[in-house]
Amino acid sequence: MPVTESSPPLIEKHTIGYIPPEERHGKVRDLFTLWFGGNIAPLPIVTGALGIQLFHLNLFWGITAILVGHLIGGVLMALHSAQGPQMGIPQMIQSRAQFGSLGSLLVVVIAGVMYLGFFTSNIVLAGKSLHGVVEGVSVPMGIVVGAAGSCVIGIIGYRFIHVLNRIGTWVLGIGILLGFGYIFTHIQTADFLTRGGFTLSGWLATVSLGALWQIAFAPYVSDYSRYLPADVSVSATFWATYLGSVSGSCLSFIFGAVAVLATPVGMDTMDAVKLAAGAIGPLMLVLFLLSVISHNALNLYGTVISIITLVQTFSWRWIPTAKSRAVLSVLVLIFCCVAAIYTSKDFIGHFVDLVLALLVVLVPWTAINLIDFYAIHKGHYDINSIFQADGGIYGYFNPQALLAYGIGILVQIPFMNTPLYVGPISAHINGADLSWLVGLVVTSPLYYWMASRDTAHRRRQIVH
Repeated sequence: MPVTESSPPLIEKHTIGYIPPEERHGKVRDLFTLWFGGNIAPLPIVTGALGIQLFHLNLFWGITAILVGHLIGGVLMALHSAQGPQMGIPQMIQSRAQFGSLGSLLVVVIAGVMYLGFFTSNIVLAGKSLHGVVEGVSVPMGIVVGAAGSCVIGIIGYRFIHVLNRIGTWVLGIGILLGFGYIFTHIQTADFLTRGGFTLSGWLATVSLGALWQIAFAPYVSDYSRYLPADVSVSATFWATYLGSVSGSCLSFIFGAVAVLATPVGMDTMDAVKLAAGAIGPLMLVLFLLSVISHNALNLYGTVISIITLVQTFSWRWIPTAKSRAVLSVLVLIFCCVAAIYTSKDFIGHFVDLVLALLVVLVPWTAINLIDFYAIHKGHYDINSIFQADGGIYGYFNPQALLAYGIGILVQIPFMNTPLYVGPISAHINGADLSWLVGLVVTSPLYYWMASRDTAHRRRQIVH
């Protein structure tokens, strides 16, 4: 009988290791469905409503700010995704090539904390949604059920996550379009088009929310493209990711803005969605509940990968397996459930504050990673060195990257506007937060100049 190629196993066996060519699989179009379906969820809907609720923009200026933010931030996010097929390793492991084996740990920890927070926020939303949909289910019980569902998906891993989002793209895409249709034909407020107005600070803040939403995916976006065949082009990976993520997130953000404008002032966003969607409101909540459970598996998966990366840096002989990933997933689930149950009333608000602060230290990493990959090394790295305890040719620390990274953080401070700190320049321009833009503009050319000089110096040493 002829030998046929076996399909990839249902339960993912890899963790942070290199994916060899013979185990690559999937189609580039899967990236569109992954990031489109994954962004039709309660958390982006709640975040999108902030432009109306918090920054008091009207419908027109709210939508334009959302579109501009996601269109800009999506470029950076998709450029990270395009690294996956070329490298075949997770994003955080790849950072060792830019910062060194020990120098990369700060960003690994930050990414892990951020996705831990995303996971906890989403199970709070899942718990509240389940409480609203199923009579007799308390919020704490809903939190545990939502977390357990995400944990199962995360343990099964890469392939199952892609399958669920292929289904979710159609179901959620149709669902949110029906929701838009119902809301626009059953508007319950007289000031739907006139509520709010325009302020430059509010518009820029909403742009920042959209851009930072996309940038927040950067530390793990290529984790979901690394199994694709190595001959998949950078442009194909970029566009499939970009179009999926930007279109899905824009729909959710705008849906949140529309829902709160179509209902009385002061309502909780998800309550506004349920009321605005009328007869199909309960169905929308069920779809969003399933979405948040499915999408939250990405946050759990990313958290566990970050933990494994951190531990493996100091125990480089350890070869983590699917069992290791499963055990860590359960431990993270227990920790997050306890945190969510005892802080569910105000967790999401505090978490948004934390994310805005953490992104100040994430933005320079994004700039350095992309410049190094596309302009300095042009996608060519020594994979064996990346997994060595001493960093191989990349060493323990990369002084150029760390210096550029530190400067990239410092230059953002005067432009910050977070609940934890407001910089003097931000206060002078009515609270507009331009820190992320300043961080990108300063860090990118600075690192390119420093890294190029170092490369030229090494070449001269070789010649002489």
